Amino acid sequence: MIDREIEDINIEDNNNDDQGAESVKSFIFEIVKVLIISLIIIIPIRAYVVQPFYVDGDSMEPNFSDGQYLVVDEIGYRFKEPQRGDIVIFHPPNNPKVYYIKRMIGLPGEVVDIKDGVIRVFAKDSTEALIIDEQKYLSADFQLRPSEKDHVVLADDEYYLLGDNRQSSLDSRRLGPINVSMIKGRVVLRAFPFDEFTVIKTPIYN
Repeated sequence: MIDREIEDINIEDNNNDDQGAESVKSFIFEIVKVLIISLIIIIPIRAYVVQPFYVDGDSMEPNFSDGQYLVVDEIGYRFKEPQRGDIVIFHPPNNPKVYYIKRMIGLPGEVVDIKDGVIRVFAKDSTEALIIDEQKYLSADFQLRPSEKDHVVLADDEYYLLGDNRQSSLDSRRLGPINVSMIKGRVVLRAFPFDEFTVIKTPIYN
């Protein structure tokens, strides 16, 4: 009788071990499945929809600082045209390995004229100028020098981009107009540091 009871106990222990092993396998399988599904979703989004971008340098001060992480919308421009004031990420001409961040000032077909520290934009075949008022986001310390001059006629697929820190920015004043094919996307979020988390809005120019 005692031997029989011991045998029954051993059988129950073996069953418990089998159930425990199956539970572990099931748990691992669920984790692997979740990871695979997550990668299937996240990788295409990261590759084709949004991308993180790390700010390197001071060319967009005072609005974007060195070391900040931004989120870039890579698909929005497929459905609507870029707007004046958008913050964009792009490849500079002849260097597809690096990215710059600048503000969109001149749109396709426009004439951008910089004189006496003032930016004037003329629509195609128009003599009436839009004076770009940037006081809402640029202090005097970051605006153009009075001696600054430039005059550019943009083609139908070109944009004129400037860094907010006009005193220290490599932009269309030296690079020339930026072709639409070089633009990667629009900055939509400042994600890090967390205490500076911000949804980036495009200013309205009157």
